[in-house]
Amino acid sequence: MSDKKTKGIWKVISASSMGTMIEWYDFYIFGSLAVVLSTKFFPTDNPTAAFLSTLATFAAGFVVRPFGALFFGRLGDIIGRKYTFMVTLLLMGGATFAIGCIPSYETIGFAAPILVLILRLLQGLALGGEYGGAATYVAEHAPKGEKGYWTSWIQTTATVGLFISLMVILVTKSVLSKEAFDEWGWRVPFWVSILMVLVSYLIRKNMEESPVFAKAKSEGKTSTNPLKESFGNKYNLKFVLLALFGATMGQGVVWYTGQFYAMNFLKTVQSIDSSQVDMLLGVALILGTPFFVVFGWLSDKIGRKSIMMGGMLLAILLYRPIYRAMYNTTDLTLKTEVVDQTKVVPSLKEIDATKLDSIYTTTKAYTDGTTVEEIKTKHFEAGKLMLDDKGKDKIETKVTKQINSSDRWFLIFMVFIQVIFVTMVYGPIAAFLVEMFPVKIRYTSMSLPYHVGNGIFGGLLPAISTYFVTQSKEAGNVEFYLEGLWYPIGIAAVCFIIGMIYIDRKINTLHD
Repeated sequence: MSDKKTKGIWKVISASSMGTMIEWYDFYIFGSLAVVLSTKFFPTDNPTAAFLSTLATFAAGFVVRPFGALFFGRLGDIIGRKYTFMVTLLLMGGATFAIGCIPSYETIGFAAPILVLILRLLQGLALGGEYGGAATYVAEHAPKGEKGYWTSWIQTTATVGLFISLMVILVTKSVLSKEAFDEWGWRVPFWVSILMVLVSYLIRKNMEESPVFAKAKSEGKTSTNPLKESFGNKYNLKFVLLALFGATMGQGVVWYTGQFYAMNFLKTVQSIDSSQVDMLLGVALILGTPFFVVFGWLSDKIGRKSIMMGGMLLAILLYRPIYRAMYNTTDLTLKTEVVDQTKVVPSLKEIDATKLDSIYTTTKAYTDGTTVEEIKTKHFEAGKLMLDDKGKDKIETKVTKQINSSDRWFLIFMVFIQVIFVTMVYGPIAAFLVEMFPVKIRYTSMSLPYHVGNGIFGGLLPAISTYFVTQSKEAGNVEFYLEGLWYPIGIAAVCFIIGMIYIDRKINTLHD
């Protein structure tokens, strides 16, 4: 490619990627702060239920993404790529900023979770229109035979957005006290996004329309009814369904397992300190992100199918061994406690005239350098220990582990392996989808299977898998922590079989 063309496409990628990265940042801030948000916007008398409710609200944003794909995809195929994803950017940024302004459950009661849900749905609608526009826009600027390489830069934005969200949270925590962050500092990452959105808007405002779409529009070849032509045409609908069940469905669950499920697993199942989890996940993402481009480039050479299917197969076979190794790394029953360093500090917290909490804070040290803080809270009312909804003593126990350096690096490696699976299935997917559909209905046709696969099959993963783990733990299953993996393994396995049978290499050049 000439220097002039290279410079031009880099400008396109930079503008598209920055906006898309910010939208993913906005979307993932909610997931990254799920543990904190569960205590702010939901009743705190049942922490597990509150956390599951937060994950369900998080998932709701994913469920509506296909509707955003249909609405904004239609606009993108009629009006143009550029203006459509400018609207989605502003909608996403406004909703994210507003979440940071909502009063807590203690202040406005059930209005808090309702408002959060509404804003989360707006985020999902906006993201449903963003990705298809950005991927299509870049692909339509890319030279023939190089779509995998150039669109793979867009694929990095989701991971970079998650990484930046983790870094903003870490920085905010480092400059504020633990109490200040818990009280109001968690709102800062939501507020910060509005500044990034405004910068991205100004950059996108000066972009040109996609040359391929502009040409089609000038020749009168754009669609007047993209929804009918995309899904009412049996031939095109066949490719939409193949894209969903043979590619994006499995890609979606692998993506969310390797990043979000891993994060929730480290924080909630392994009880590792939140800041340590954010740091080790951030390192794994930095190490793994370049492989999006590597596998995108490789897919131009050997085809999209072999790389995507290979990533799914590796995930299916290795998820359970990986998570078993992760769990055993911090399993306290496999460590030796330094008994004479154990300390117990009792305290009382008065709630009101009739209620008080009796709190016992126990700190423990282990020979390998691991330290543990266990906070056990007993709730009393009128001098009597309160009972939970099952008639048992209402006692809450929160365990936080600070792990040693070698354990941190081992867990970084375990997450890094999962990120490699992510890059294999996700790196080539944008080019794969763009090439399946003609220009006049491309935005609409590719957006729907992508967002159903990621938004519904992938987005529901944290809530469904956490529910499986919780139920299995209550049932007394020794390896309860592995039960949540059956969901991504099952979905990826079905997708792998369909993809291997029905995806043809010719799809690579169908509409190249």
